[in-house]
Amino acid sequence: MWKYVLLSSLLATRAVSTALGKRDSGNIYTGGDLSGCGRPANISSSSLPHLVTSGGMVRTYTVHLPSNYSSTQQYPVLVGYHGHPGIGLYLELDSRLDEFAPDKIVVYPNGVDQAWAGANYSKTTVPQDLQFTADLLADVRTRYCVDSARVYATGMSNGAGFVGALACNDTVGGEFAAFAPVAGAYYTDAHGPDDDGCKPARDLTPILEFHGGADESVFYDGGQGEGGYEPPIADWLSWWADRNDCQTPPEQQDGSNNTVHHLMWTCRGARGVLQHYKVDTMKHVWPSTDPNFSQLAAGDVPTHIQASQIMQGFFRSYTRPSADSGTKGNASSPVARSKTCRVRSLHHGWMMVLNAATIAALTSHLM
Repeated sequence: MWKYVLLSSLLATRAVSTALGKRDSGNIYTGGDLSGCGRPANISSSSLPHLVTSGGMVRTYTVHLPSNYSSTQQYPVLVGYHGHPGIGLYLELDSRLDEFAPDKIVVYPNGVDQAWAGANYSKTTVPQDLQFTADLLADVRTRYCVDSARVYATGMSNGAGFVGALACNDTVGGEFAAFAPVAGAYYTDAHGPDDDGCKPARDLTPILEFHGGADESVFYDGGQGEGGYEPPIADWLSWWADRNDCQTPPEQQDGSNNTVHHLMWTCRGARGVLQHYKVDTMKHVWPSTDPNFSQLAAGDVPTHIQASQIMQGFFRSYTRPSADSGTKGNASSPVARSKTCRVRSLHHGWMMVLNAATIAALTSHLM
């Protein structure tokens, strides 16, 4: 059943190439810094640590390169924002995005004090983390060969909430072609479709959202969360349907004994721009058909869907439109870039020790 659902979803998103500036439509974004192309990259380590100065703070991120990375080929970029409390490595181990996105440069930024902006426990403001995202992307482009028309964002929980803030941003948010938040705590987008804080970069914003109906941390029906008020997921989706000028109600396909529900909207004639997966029995986890760390932490079991796989099909269907394609907010450098620190790559042996220690700490944290 779900093989059919995944196929129909993929075909739907591919069918809107003309409307959204796909690679065959001739109006995709062709700008972006290519100075990283031709620059040798170290792929001997599973994750490459980097430092970058942003807003007067030294911020960190790691990069996972395709195993066959070539400095003469442009690659899509997927930025994954971890949940709270956490670091990029937690999301890397939990989501296995490296495995499901072998064709992409996968970037795992670290939030300040293990959190992203938007919650009342956050140590940064939304403008600060937007600035960091701009600085991060600028740094990645100078070090690796990037296709700036194919930059995507995902994240979990507090990190997914920040992905929502990116989707609502008409500057650095315009750097991204599509968004796929998981179990999002949407603190910064909780007041309706006309919220002054939500100004998308384009008229059509591709979003794929995953959420558990039994989520005990970010309730599906909304309410007071750990970091503030969280809107009902159905309301949040309806606001994006309004912003994207989608037809309602959406198409719905149900599977796994009617416990998994896939909703798909047609927006401005483009089918599948806005999509949602609800798993009735799923808790606050990254949806995976194999056991993962978030399931262990939530006392949950594997789900019937693999979010990391589903979102790759969604991402492949979307590219960033060019500025002359009738869209808005397509500045290639929307936020001034901060001075970048010298990248400090750790020795492979030291990285193995660091990863082993972090994994042990993660296991202890989740237990």
